[in-house]
Amino acid sequence: MSSGGKLPTLTTARQAHSLSNEEAARALPVHLRGVVTYFDPDFGTGHAAIFIHDATGSIFVSQASKPAAQLFAGALVDVRGVSSPGGIVGNPQIHILGRAPLPLIAPRVSLAHLKTGAEDAQWVEVEGSVHDIVEFGHGVLLRLEMSDGPIMVLMMKTPGAAYSQLVDSVVRIRGNAAPSINSDGQIIDVHLQAPNLSSLQVVEPAPGDPFARPIVPIDKLLTREYYSTSIHRIHLRGHVTLQWPGSLVCIRDGERGICAETRETIPAAVGDLVDVAGFVETDDHIPVIANAVFRSIGNNRRVAPQSVTADKVLDGGFGSELIQVDGLLVGYDLASSDAILQLSSGDTLFPAILPKSLAGSQVRAWKVGSRLRVTGISLVSVDIQNNVHAGLAAPKSFRILMRSPADVTLLERPSWWTPAHALILLGLALACTLGVLVWVVILRKRVQAQSVELRKSEQRFRHLAQHDSLTGLASRLILEDRLKDTIDSISRNKNGLAMLMVDLDRFKEINDTFGHQCGDEVLRVTARRLLDAVRTSDTVVRLGGDEFVVLLSEIRDARAAELVASTVVSSLSRPVHFADKEVPVTVSVGVETAFASEMDIEALMRHADAALYRAKNSGRNCFQVFAAGRIESLQEKDQGKNDAGAVVPKA
Repeated sequence: MSSGGKLPTLTTARQAHSLSNEEAARALPVHLRGVVTYFDPDFGTGHAAIFIHDATGSIFVSQASKPAAQLFAGALVDVRGVSSPGGIVGNPQIHILGRAPLPLIAPRVSLAHLKTGAEDAQWVEVEGSVHDIVEFGHGVLLRLEMSDGPIMVLMMKTPGAAYSQLVDSVVRIRGNAAPSINSDGQIIDVHLQAPNLSSLQVVEPAPGDPFARPIVPIDKLLTREYYSTSIHRIHLRGHVTLQWPGSLVCIRDGERGICAETRETIPAAVGDLVDVAGFVETDDHIPVIANAVFRSIGNNRRVAPQSVTADKVLDGGFGSELIQVDGLLVGYDLASSDAILQLSSGDTLFPAILPKSLAGSQVRAWKVGSRLRVTGISLVSVDIQNNVHAGLAAPKSFRILMRSPADVTLLERPSWWTPAHALILLGLALACTLGVLVWVVILRKRVQAQSVELRKSEQRFRHLAQHDSLTGLASRLILEDRLKDTIDSISRNKNGLAMLMVDLDRFKEINDTFGHQCGDEVLRVTARRLLDAVRTSDTVVRLGGDEFVVLLSEIRDARAAELVASTVVSSLSRPVHFADKEVPVTVSVGVETAFASEMDIEALMRHADAALYRAKNSGRNCFQVFAAGRIESLQEKDQGKNDAGAVVPKA
């Protein structure tokens, strides 16, 4: 192209999309005519998402201001704008000329091919089984299991459509390939943006009865007979061993147990015989049934737990089984949505978990130092790196899922023997007789030694209860105390506080790709970067897994919290070095600010969590602010020149 004089006008989508970033940065004039293949008037930030297709291909059009409401998929439009880095059209002026059919030709592509970026923004077709559907606002998110892996498909909602009937059907969907891009311009994932149900074709309808398929024995799942995860739901039958309504149901069929993730709230008693239909997946290398439905078929019978030690659980063979295990209570966490008891048995630490909705007030009755017997479902995590025995992955930790407070039995209360009681006994001994003075001296030394040991034990238990052993960050217990102190302070000073919910993006993929040792290093580095990104007076807490909370005190302007969130996203979205590799890392952040006149801690945490969920759906590697029922991303607004993939909602 000429470097001087009048800039040439680009008249096709292929010409504009194929420019290098250096060429596109020259803001070359673009004049296109084509059909709208995807239109979302508002991604949640006031920005629109638009794909235009002409005879040469497709391109994304970035419109910072909200477009006219009459724009729609299938509109024939005239577009004038300028080229922008990333192969997009910026500063567009769009005029509707009429209607046109959506493109008739769409090449069938695989997930592997899409991940190469070769089909960036192009109109393509994918085929797979619908495993999950999430409806939100004016959009629908489908999780499609293709032959070579899962892909997320975002489409605009058709009013009145029964999307739930698509689960377990095989479909073909046409839409624009939309990769997600990090701040370095690298493709980190890919998904599809489809206009609406008109671009979806059902190839194989879902069975009318999800339980019609033959029953599969649980002990056959992920073995040589059923190694691959089926693209269709499978049918299992067993007796209920645990139910968390709306979240989880676990069953056992006489040979082995398994847990199923479900949104159903139908009550099922322990021992009920049920049918379960869902998709086979693995979570932290634990077999699970995802997006499951179940029905009761009666035949209630008692399901007895197996009594085992912590060491025996780690020897293997007890995954998803109902067990009973003894341990010393070293701490508990009541700040999250679940009540978590931290127990110790020998050199093994393990949590026992019960949803607060089922826990009641009895949890607080158990004192640190008590010896307890807990009953529940054991979920065993494995160390996939230690395949030292002919490919056998070694268990590394486990957790217990309890059903009610009745699953905790108090075996022994904390020792009565304390330094104060020892001094009372010492005074009595001194008052008895001088004739036993030597014995008193010996007794005093023993008491002092035991007092030192008790103080060390108390300090150790307190530290375990208040700090995360991997990152050294504060625990939810400290977060609860800091919230109380901060509320008192802002009530006096008439200022506010902010809460940042921070979640690592695709942390499971990091574990799967680089191993759990790398995942642990990512968590440690993330903790250090979080501490460096905030003030020393702020509180950084690890909630568990890859979730963190930052509590900002003495906030006088909500803008300050947004600036901190922006700093957190940029500071944490840098590769982590591990074993001569650079591991890509990004985070999503939800922000909520509250002031003295509107302080509501439960609403603060709920709003921050909702903002985090929106950040995930907005493409990750960003933050979202909760404000008056509408979440706005300052980061996405500042990066208005990014391409389509930078702002696409994702699960």
